[in-house]
Amino acid sequence: MAKEQLQVLNALDAAKTQWYHFTAIIIAGMGFFTDAYDLFCISLVTKLLGRLYYTEPGSANPGTLPSNVAAAVNGVAFCGTLSGQIFFGWLGDKMGRKRVYGMTLMLMVLCSVASGLSFGKEAKGVMATLCFFRFWLGFGIGGDYPLSATIMSEYANKKTRGAFIAAVFAMQGFGILAGGMVAIIISSAFKSRYPAPAYEVNPGLSTIPQADYVWRLILMFGALPAALTYYWRMKMPETARYTALVAKNAKQAAADMSKVLQVDLEAEPEKVQPKVQGNDFGLFSKQFLRRHGLHLLGTTSTWFLLDIAFYSQNLFQKDIFTAIGWIPKAKTMNAIEELYRIGRAQTLIALCSTVPGYWFTVAFIDRIGRFAIQMMGFFFMTVFMFALAIPYHHWTLPDNRIGFVIIYSLTFFFANFGPNATTFVVPAEIFPARLRSTCHGISAAAGKAGAMVGAFGFLYAADGIGVRKTLIILGVINFLGMVFTFLVPESKGRSLEEISGENEEENAAELRKVPV
Repeated sequence: MAKEQLQVLNALDAAKTQWYHFTAIIIAGMGFFTDAYDLFCISLVTKLLGRLYYTEPGSANPGTLPSNVAAAVNGVAFCGTLSGQIFFGWLGDKMGRKRVYGMTLMLMVLCSVASGLSFGKEAKGVMATLCFFRFWLGFGIGGDYPLSATIMSEYANKKTRGAFIAAVFAMQGFGILAGGMVAIIISSAFKSRYPAPAYEVNPGLSTIPQADYVWRLILMFGALPAALTYYWRMKMPETARYTALVAKNAKQAAADMSKVLQVDLEAEPEKVQPKVQGNDFGLFSKQFLRRHGLHLLGTTSTWFLLDIAFYSQNLFQKDIFTAIGWIPKAKTMNAIEELYRIGRAQTLIALCSTVPGYWFTVAFIDRIGRFAIQMMGFFFMTVFMFALAIPYHHWTLPDNRIGFVIIYSLTFFFANFGPNATTFVVPAEIFPARLRSTCHGISAAAGKAGAMVGAFGFLYAADGIGVRKTLIILGVINFLGMVFTFLVPESKGRSLEEISGENEEENAAELRKVPV
């Protein structure tokens, strides 16, 4: 590999877009479908759990989850995801992408099903079980981040690589949609089969006993699409870049790729067999710090800042729906009706702004580049946050609430046609093959740390300092995201080895061996 790239890697970079590329997007994307489905569902289900397990007899309003229980139910999956991203990211570089890939999916399937089970009928037992299995579900989901991104980047050709990785991530959009639709279908079925009065009419009868099955069915459904792709995930060969550059077996890499891509490859084993000193530096070495230190700071900081804003925005959703009258007051509905209304409102937002944003990124990422999309996304998120925050009183007036929702939806659109997608794509492209999965895992874990700050910090900030000041802080955070974007290099249209400097490493090491 000294003076030219391996033929197998050249062939991958130049390969035409083929049916197998789309198959790989579906197989890799199902993990993200499950991820988004699960995170979306739990926000739908928490209201129902509050009614089922925390309603006080004789209270004027239906029960809600205590703030500490709500924080645990929503946040424990983030803790699991952060741990899984770092652990499986490291394991993917040590054992190979394929071997670890099946483990994460099986963990997700088992824990999705187990989330719908519980030990005992008391609130404590149900919530403890739910939190336990949601942590391990998050752990499996966390592993899917670095592995799916790395596998897709290493399979793709250089011309459409950005679109393929972004398409894997865009499967989240379908997961969000599916979450809302499954909630609507299941709640509609139970609503027509078991009619119930509103809470203010008859508190005792407004929550039917069968409602306990509703939230369990919704959570368990997340296992189905992931389980369906397990067979194909196990049939995927190891990526050629891992086999050739990390495992040093170019012959096997060529054989694997010939099976799945319509390209005729001949291996050049002599070019990767010698172990050259100087190009095998580790994550904690001076060489890594010199070559990729700023890149890793760029990918971790932008993902961290984005997720603070993105996840705290998600938290405001239900309050905003209630404020503009999309969801009536809880006591005017029965338990199943409330679930139906929340599911319908969130599906509409997903359909109109979230899903289109993802696919705009897929369409344009290889035309205008990662840097431009990320900068544009952070810029518009900053502008819209300040547009909501500065005249905040104006937006709270009944006549102006629709305008508020439109601007609020646009911040979601530009998060997805912007840094939410690019922060996932770039770490899978700019680091060397032997550290790619680890560095992606570290970047993604920084994002989940930001999500925790957004989910917990801003939950209390909105109560403590008010929504207006919270929105101003979010605007500043988005602006900082623009600043740190300057640390991230553009990777459009270049081969992975060229971006990561692996060609230079090999060439320099070879030159050192040549006698003068």
